[in-house]
Amino acid sequence: MNEAPDIISSTVEERRQYIRKRYPCISDCDMCGLCRVFHGRDPENAYDDYIKGKRSYVDVSRDYSG
Repeated sequence: MNEAPDIISSTVEERRQYIRKRYPCISDCDMCGLCRVFHGRDPENAYDDYIKGKRSYVDVSRDYSG
């Protein structure tokens, strides 16, 4: 997977697509674990600040690192 688009040089839609591709829902929570990682939140909701350009991908990711 490529590096996350920078919030300064990318569009909201580019960042949204990156999150969708990076964290696809496979509809099998027991196998995937994304729901647990993001505390029951959809990845698009979890990365909303990044998608909107308010915070970097790395900053938001730190919120969910164990």
